[in-house]
Amino acid sequence: QGDTQERLNIYSNAYRFRLIDALAETFTAVHTLMGDELFHQTALAYIEAYPPQHFSLRYFGDQLSGFLRGYDVETPLYAEMAELEWALRHSFDSADLAPVTLQALQTIAPEQWEQVHFKFHPSVQCLVFGWNTCQLWAAIDEGSEPISALPQDYPQTWLIWRKELLTYYRSLDSDEAWAISNALQGALFADLCSGLCEWVDEEQAPARLAGFVMRWIEEGLLIEV
Repeated sequence: QGDTQERLNIYSNAYRFRLIDALAETFTAVHTLMGDELFHQTALAYIEAYPPQHFSLRYFGDQLSGFLRGYDVETPLYAEMAELEWALRHSFDSADLAPVTLQALQTIAPEQWEQVHFKFHPSVQCLVFGWNTCQLWAAIDEGSEPISALPQDYPQTWLIWRKELLTYYRSLDSDEAWAISNALQGALFADLCSGLCEWVDEEQAPARLAGFVMRWIEEGLLIEV
């Protein structure tokens, strides 16, 4: 019986280490920011709270960002970094759907534009960060000189998406962030124009939104208009 229990303990420990390794592979930047000891302790606590529910470890870690927001760690930066790294993985794994072309806009009659709405590529996500999370991730991913973790003066919205085999991200100005967030929820062109009047005059709103739409198409964000 003692030998059996010892073998079970060895298996259990080996399994935990495999889970920790899987988290470290997925959340490289979180691991880098935390350091080995804190990451190890945090990973063990996460494994206890959220044991794997899927046969593939590729899906293990989907709750880490939320877990870190309520966990006793030094800074919310860790939760933001986990959210970013999981979003990048989700974008890369998303379905490969053909984007809309600029020619598709030419088929829409002028009187129909008020009722137009947009369908986005499944890789498209908007995240709001209070730290220089994306800059830190880029420095870690590129292996460049470390930069300091800094809270931002105000929350910044970031857009994440995949085009062909590459994942992209960029920051959004407040008006585009509002527009794309509402467009993702199915808002109509007319409603988006009305909302943009917070930033531009009413007669300028359609042109402002049209500029956004042109860029979204060029970046491959839209699959249907």
